[in-house]
Amino acid sequence: MSVTNRKVLAVASTGGHWEQLMLLRETLDKFDTRYATTDARAARQRHIEDAVIVPDCNLDRPLATLWCALVSLWTVVRIRPQRIISTGAAPGLLMICAGRLVGAKTLWIDSVANGERLSLSGRLAMRISHQCLTQWEHLSHETGAGYAGAVL
Repeated sequence: MSVTNRKVLAVASTGGHWEQLMLLRETLDKFDTRYATTDARAARQRHIEDAVIVPDCNLDRPLATLWCALVSLWTVVRIRPQRIISTGAAPGLLMICAGRLVGAKTLWIDSVANGERLSLSGRLAMRISHQCLTQWEHLSHETGAGYAGAVL
């Protein structure tokens, strides 16, 4: 399979997570990439008309998290990506979990905002994702996460 035909699902919550993912867009657009986020306006601002919109969620909202998990699973089953990449937060982690169920390779990039320790989602991604990266070199030594530089 040619690299340009590889199906990629790129996922991030809106705000800083989405902005960091968008910094990777030039590279991601070399593949057959679909984007997923929690706010359709954020996708439209970047001229992404076919973005998958997933519910926002966190640990404080268990019903929203359950709904997001179901939407994530349905999305991954429907799209069948070979790769899933996320810059956070909880919806990205749920997509990575769903991706593992269908055999997709997964990559978590923890937010640059987490300079003191990995985010909760990042700590969980260390156990779930095929690869987990931090954007802080010192955290890679402390946590075992990979380091390949910062997105910003």
